[in-house]
Amino acid sequence: MSTITKEMQNGISPDQAIEMLKEGNQRFLNKDQVNRDLNSQVNETSGGQNPYAVVLSCIDSRVPVELTFDQGIGDVFSARVAGNIINEDILGSMEYACGVAGSKAILVLGHTKCGAVTSACQGVELGNITALLSKVKPAISEVENRMGTIEVEEVTKANVHQSIKEIREKSTMLKDLESEGKIKIVGAVYHVEDGKVTFL
Repeated sequence: MSTITKEMQNGISPDQAIEMLKEGNQRFLNKDQVNRDLNSQVNETSGGQNPYAVVLSCIDSRVPVELTFDQGIGDVFSARVAGNIINEDILGSMEYACGVAGSKAILVLGHTKCGAVTSACQGVELGNITALLSKVKPAISEVENRMGTIEVEEVTKANVHQSIKEIREKSTMLKDLESEGKIKIVGAVYHVEDGKVTFL
């Protein structure tokens, strides 16, 4: 499978970009990954890159984005931060991916058994982790108000929705690109138990 050219990237719609991620996860689950020559892809992408999507995921070592979506070198931008939270640097990275480099989709990917979400639910406070975990609090409040209790996996989903909401609220560029139909912003949860990605 060859790397994505500018022409190929231009021809991918936001819906197709999401579909390509879904198909990649299905190949991963089926153990039917594309046979890639990664060394050739290093060479092919040395002059530039045209990723079709940007995935914001957690730093969790069990959620390697390129592997779980069966993507090669140069296919997707991968932004990672504990709890897949939104901050200024993550937003700037996404704006670069979509506004400058031409990516067609943003996927916010939470995952089951998330240590950051669990720690936030437990009110952990430690060094710089305290400020990071505070960004999960809106999701905790939403779940507590809705369910009367704090369920970690429900908070994980709510946190994905919260991140999407913040992307739209805090980035005029990305909100406009989405309104114009040039990109799509979606959420999903990766299941560390079996590798399946469930789109929300």
